Amino acid sequence: MGIWSCIGKNIDEVCHSLYEGKSGIGIEPERLKYGYRSALTGIVERPKLKGIIDRRLRVGLPEEGEYAYMASRQAFKNALIDEDYLMQNEIGIIFGNDSSAKPVIEAANIMDEKHDSALLGSALIFQSMNSTVSMNLSTIFHLQGINFTVSAACASGSHSIGLGYLMIKQGLQDMILCGGAQETNYYSMATFDALNAFSIRMDDPTKASRPFDRDRDGLIPSGGAAALMLEEYEHAIARGANIICEVCGYGFSSNGKGISQANDEGSIKAMTRAMNEAGVAADDIDYINAHATSTPQGDAFEAIALERMFGGKHALISSTKSMTGHECWMAGASEIVYSAIMMQHHFVAPNINLENPDEHAAKINLTAKTVDTEINTVLSNSFGFGGTNSALVIKKID
Repeated sequence: MGIWSCIGKNIDEVCHSLYEGKSGIGIEPERLKYGYRSALTGIVERPKLKGIIDRRLRVGLPEEGEYAYMASRQAFKNALIDEDYLMQNEIGIIFGNDSSAKPVIEAANIMDEKHDSALLGSALIFQSMNSTVSMNLSTIFHLQGINFTVSAACASGSHSIGLGYLMIKQGLQDMILCGGAQETNYYSMATFDALNAFSIRMDDPTKASRPFDRDRDGLIPSGGAAALMLEEYEHAIARGANIICEVCGYGFSSNGKGISQANDEGSIKAMTRAMNEAGVAADDIDYINAHATSTPQGDAFEAIALERMFGGKHALISSTKSMTGHECWMAGASEIVYSAIMMQHHFVAPNINLENPDEHAAKINLTAKTVDTEINTVLSNSFGFGGTNSALVIKKID
């Protein structure tokens, strides 16, 4: 696996941040100049790709594609996959990405000002498509298997892993690079700001993301990319791969209600399906990485669902979005990376800024502090606009 996020640019940095409860949230003043209500965002460093990727390949990468390249590069290295292996074997790619706003706006601005499409160039075409990440990475890494993008709002990264899992389980592929990517430029999130979805607690940025806390006032946009190399078990054993954990359950559902309305029933359906697929019960789950984004309604409905399924059980619960903000299209993939890191290093990361749990959150087993403990089985939730729900179960390999 590989990661490029506001809490670290590799697995080791992210592990340290998770354990220490370190926030990656900051202020981007340009947002206020542009017209945002809130300048809060995850601060993600742009990678320097000059000298790493040939310019001909580099120009087609949008911001989120750059993050995805760095995360995927790490994932291949950690999976002991080099360029020769990529050239000689079939590896697929399924990535979650639900927008590429900046190149679309840049192209529109050129047309508005110059009225000449010849000035756009080919780079903006390849940067602006929703499939930009999978099309660019498949070209750069010479991937020859399944190749498509999942566009499912904030569940995109999770669904990408679930679909990769199903394809491998069906015997259609042996290896698939899965993940999620999210741009962080201010063009990409103005419409969310228009919905009053963002926290305006700008006086103390690291305390602004407050999942499950009664004083939360909205989410904080963030981004980056996460990449995971999924592989059929016997195939991985045969080539001597370093196996991190097993994806053993994928559940999904649709709420079928308002386009931005959260729902406990849909969440329960997705979690139940994932757990049934994995052959585990509530008593078997050691840790739950909650979707909770720090919005009043969304957190409340998820807490209700978690209490209905895990009330009185031992599973510890936290939302890593308290540190990262909401990584949107990336979140479902990054939170599997975060959970796998915890599993490897025997701890549960804290739900920071949880000072006063709301009435629903008070009924579930949330931890506001890092807990040193063994984790064998994890449930990770991802929910998105339009009522799309995804849940994944991962297990430690004995």
